[in-house]
This record gives sequence, structure tokens and C-alpha cells, in this order.
Amino acid sequence: MADTTTRSKQDIEAEIAAARQRLADNVAGLINQVHPKAVMQRSIDDARGFAATEFANAKAQVVDEYGNLRTERLLLIGGAVAGVVTFVLLVRGILKNARK
Repeated sequence: MADTTTRSKQDIEAEIAAARQRLADNVAGLINQVHPKAVMQRSIDDARGFAATEFANAKAQVVDEYGNLRTERLLLIGGAVAGVVTFVLLVRGILKNARK
């Protein structure tokens, strides 16, 4: 449907000026988003957030809601570490003997 209202020259110029300003603001926003320092800061913030979340998750595995250590979890972790160390030493010994 055609617009039957007529616009004055000043209305058109004001509309164009407003559109120019919106475009300039959008371009400035895009430049700020892709600026290397902004990208680096977002990456640092994301890494910090990830590290904080993972630390909280790991801490929740060994500390209960009252701040007491969950000894059964610590024993499981210690056993797993001992198992891995034993496995690595056994494989190392087997490979060392195989080379002789």
C-alpha cells in the first residue's frame, strides 16, 4: 500500500541523519567487538570463568557442604593415582627389558 503522506525536505534529511547515526553506532560496535584487545579480554574472562567452575566442581568432589573432607573420595583418588603410577612403572620396566 502506498504512503499518501508527503514528507518535507527536513523530515527526509532528519531521517537520513538518524539512519547514518544508527549505522555509525553499529559499525563502532562491530569494531569494538572484533578489536584484538576486546577479543583477548573476552577469552581471558571465558578462561577464568571456566577455571573457576572447574575448580568449584573439583572441590565439591572432595569437600562436603560443611567444609569437611570426603575421605572416601580422597582414598579413591589416591588409589587411582597409585594405580596409574604403578602401571607406568610396569610398562617402563617392560619396555626397558625389551630393548636389551
